[in-house]
Amino acid sequence: MTKICIYGAGAIGGYMAACLDRAGAEVSLIARGPHLAAIREKGLRLIKDGQQSEHRLRATDNPAELGEQDYIILALKAHGIPHIIDQMKPLLGADTAIVSAVNGLPWWYFYHANTGTVLDNQPLQSVDPGGRIYGEIGAERAIGCVVYPACEIAEPGVIQHMDGERFSLGEPSGEASERVKTLSQLLIAGGLKAPQKKRIRDEIWVKLWGNCSFNPVSALTGASLDEIGNDPACRHLVHSIMAECQQIGEAIGVRFNVSIEDRIDGAARIIGHKPSTRQDIEAGRPLEIDPLVTAVLELADRLGIKAPTLAHIAALLKLQARTLGLYGR
Repeated sequence: MTKICIYGAGAIGGYMAACLDRAGAEVSLIARGPHLAAIREKGLRLIKDGQQSEHRLRATDNPAELGEQDYIILALKAHGIPHIIDQMKPLLGADTAIVSAVNGLPWWYFYHANTGTVLDNQPLQSVDPGGRIYGEIGAERAIGCVVYPACEIAEPGVIQHMDGERFSLGEPSGEASERVKTLSQLLIAGGLKAPQKKRIRDEIWVKLWGNCSFNPVSALTGASLDEIGNDPACRHLVHSIMAECQQIGEAIGVRFNVSIEDRIDGAARIIGHKPSTRQDIEAGRPLEIDPLVTAVLELADRLGIKAPTLAHIAALLKLQARTLGLYGR
């Protein structure tokens, strides 16, 4: 039986755990606080399409209790990963794969990227200070993952699925592999969509395109996606950020298969939704700025590409977050 540890059993991690349990994997959870207590007492419960399922899974706040795993799915915010490196090590066997189910540019991004730039096989300092994840955990363990579902914790131990079922997977090298195939099959068996992508980085950037533009504007204004997309001045601002982001991405070989206007229109059709960064502000949670914005600016700086609009919006967002006590760097 395939052993899978979900490190960070929040909304997305809990959703994946329930689906993988349904598929027959041996699933364990790393959680904390009231959420952990509720899972231990009543099991993890998933509400989807009006139906509730219960999943009795091993849950702990001490990874050392779980032993070596076949897969570790990191489903916590990217800024939290450097702080769990030592705790994660007891879960690692010789062939343990690590799936980063996080937003933004991941810590492994330039492993086998073959961009022909100075960035190849180098860690991203914005999300992996000092390259500790890259070096101590090992970029060779990484499997790329782009997360599309929207879920929330309805109450401790209860995951409410809102929308979406797709988790795209891919090796950093672009090759087909048995470990990606196995995980994809398990996710599909659990009722999800899990396409195996040869160019997983392209998909990372198309999602990042929206994250690095709509997220800061929403965080600063409180506006929803449709309000931003239908406001001429804000739409122009988002377009400018996306154009800078596209230039940076294309400099490292990314292919954008949709136009900026179509990408904005797609977001603007989502009525009333506020991106995660704004949701975090309203909930008083630390903001996910570095993988969505700072990492893109790090690439621009190292490649000698100007990104003034993104730099200005990043400065405003970071000052806002520091003022609110939600960003420490």
